[in-house]
Amino acid sequence: MDGMKTVRVEKGEGIAWVFLNRPEKRNAMSPTLHFEMDAALAQLETDPEVRCVVVTGAGESFSAGQDLKEFFRELDGKPAEAKRAAEAANRWRWDRLYNYDKPTIAMVNGFCVGGAFMQLIACDFAVAAEDAKFSLSEINWGIIPGGLVARVMTEALGYRDALDLCLTGRAFDGREAVRLRLVNEAVPKEALRERTTALAQLLMSKDPEAYRATKIAVRRVRAMSFEQAYDYLGAKMEELRQRTGGRAQREGIAQFVDQKTYKPIDGSFAHGQ
Repeated sequence: MDGMKTVRVEKGEGIAWVFLNRPEKRNAMSPTLHFEMDAALAQLETDPEVRCVVVTGAGESFSAGQDLKEFFRELDGKPAEAKRAAEAANRWRWDRLYNYDKPTIAMVNGFCVGGAFMQLIACDFAVAAEDAKFSLSEINWGIIPGGLVARVMTEALGYRDALDLCLTGRAFDGREAVRLRLVNEAVPKEALRERTTALAQLLMSKDPEAYRATKIAVRRVRAMSFEQAYDYLGAKMEELRQRTGGRAQREGIAQFVDQKTYKPIDGSFAHGQ
């Protein structure tokens, strides 16, 4: 996108590849980067050419977390500027990505540290290089994980695993990230973009309204009782019918019953097919 210094966007075949673009700083997140990522994601969400967004990092890193110098030291004593930067940081890393209308994938190509866990977990899917390096190192600096990291870690991982990573600050690779279920899959680095593209193509093949409604429903019901979930999911189903006129449901049933073009047990991305 024109005029952006710390974000690069590549578009093709329905996919927008959004790069945190400070490779010389391992894509550490500065206030400028937060403002530009917030603007880029807002624009891409309504771009008719884009049907899936991939968040990744330029060079050899996904992101080394917050830029300690630019985000903290240089904003010390500047409450108005610090507030604006924090709002933009939290908005794009969580509010936008977690509720994004289109499919989102985090492609972890290298170091993923600290505050970068927010956008990692907010994306619908995450694919990592096997040798990617993850770490929540804040405990080693005498602070707690910033933003919503401590909260979203308990959302994505088991309680004991979340405590382990937050309290030890230890590093781990993409293979262990899969075992912890922090990412969906880890592949050799040279296959990372190809694998991410295959997943994006699968997600883009789904009805966009059904995809969006399903994503929101799954995320919302986690905090509901069974009784609340019954009511909420019934309402979401009716909302989806109203938004699509029942089109997606009719087309899906026709593919299975009449056209014989869809078989639910043919395979899935998770099994590498």
